[in-house]
Amino acid sequence: MSGHHHHSHSNTRAFAWVTLINLAYTLVEAWYGFSTNSLALLSDAVHNFGDVLGLGLAWGAALLAKRPPRGRHTYGWRRATLLSPLANSVLLVVFSGALGWEAIRRFNAPPGIPPVPVMVVAAIGIVVNLAAAAFVHGGHENDLNRRGAFLHLVSDAVVSLAAVLAGAGMMLFGWNWLDPLTALLVSLVVLVGSFKLLRDSFDAAMDAVPAHLDIEQVSTFISEQAGVLAVHHLHLWSLGSNEIALTAHIVRPPDDDDRDHDAFIDRLNHALDHRFGINHATLQVEHGLDCGHDCHDHAPHHDH
Repeated sequence: MSGHHHHSHSNTRAFAWVTLINLAYTLVEAWYGFSTNSLALLSDAVHNFGDVLGLGLAWGAALLAKRPPRGRHTYGWRRATLLSPLANSVLLVVFSGALGWEAIRRFNAPPGIPPVPVMVVAAIGIVVNLAAAAFVHGGHENDLNRRGAFLHLVSDAVVSLAAVLAGAGMMLFGWNWLDPLTALLVSLVVLVGSFKLLRDSFDAAMDAVPAHLDIEQVSTFISEQAGVLAVHHLHLWSLGSNEIALTAHIVRPPDDDDRDHDAFIDRLNHALDHRFGINHATLQVEHGLDCGHDCHDHAPHHDH
């Protein structure tokens, strides 16, 4: 067990190092971008910063999520893992929008940019990102967070390569428009990626049903259980990164023996977790006692 603990600890440290080295490089690159007036470098820096921000926020959110429920926060701080990508994507949408705008403005008269420092700085970016990617990749294809980080780092390397090529084009052919063009393309890439992230994290923050689940399916599954007359007040949402909550009122026939409700709820909890990965179900059982026909008008049976 101590070995496992040590392993996860070294993982965290590895993540922290990758993030810090990336952050340091991003700051250097942004400074060079401003001083050489190169939008290609700036856009690469924004792209890099997006990942650093993502890694940093994910790390901070994971720490927050570990805080025990206390006082008014009865769920603890798990929602932090849903809010951090929201903050991340909002910032990136703003940044990439500003960059793209500036790139379009520059197309008329692209300023001359010293190509050699641009190429050198961007080339260092390729090395930094590929090294970090190799470092993160170390046999962890199963962890989604890590896979996301790996793909991001590789895409950063590709973007840095684009900046190198733009520098080469400016040096060999004097094509100064390559600089704003690269910046425009990169800001579009960032915009598309962060917009998708924005949509997903906004959904999660608004307690939407998780994208991989279909509430109709879940509802049908519950109504098909033995001794279920109807299901209503069904809610399904994300509590945190791997936690899905459900609440429902379930109507059962009155002639059932009372004592089997606990067993029934227990069975259904297990079934929901096993089949849909819903691991925080709260089920309320009601008796369909004095309800004649009107009961089924309010709570449709879902037999379609």
